[in-house]
Amino acid sequence: MNFQPLWDKIEMSPVGDYIASSAVAFPWIEVVHVIAICTVFGTVAMMDLRLLGLASKENRITELSRDTLTWTWGAFVLAAITGTLLWTSKAHIYMKEPWFYAKMILIGVAGVNMAIFHAVTWRTIGQWDAGKPPRAAKIAGISSLALWIVVVFCARMIGFTLGLYE
Repeated sequence: MNFQPLWDKIEMSPVGDYIASSAVAFPWIEVVHVIAICTVFGTVAMMDLRLLGLASKENRITELSRDTLTWTWGAFVLAAITGTLLWTSKAHIYMKEPWFYAKMILIGVAGVNMAIFHAVTWRTIGQWDAGKPPRAAKIAGISSLALWIVVVFCARMIGFTLGLYE
């Protein structure tokens, strides 16, 4: 199935055209996107390092979660919106970019990791909230941390290789 006409239509939309042709729109949206990604990564890393027993040991995991979750989700939504806006300006190029696909897949895998953690391991949080997290929590934490590091790496590689695969 050929989606090229769809990508062209998205790029030629008023939003896609404006972002692609403006001297300031793409860079400013990209700045907000990067700040949002840094916020997601930072808040996720705080939680993951706590699950691994490497940081914030004096804090209950539920407290840390309560303090960071709003920031994480807010930043994630902002990153998704700004990322979509950036994508509209060069959709046909992004859709040929293997690093873009890798990034999207890894974000999905990170989401599945989080969902499994909350559906299974989080149910017993009352038993280990203030103490040492169980092995399953540590596995979720190291998996999450590794996934987000690779997501950031892929995102950076998009910037270095965008247009090479045309």
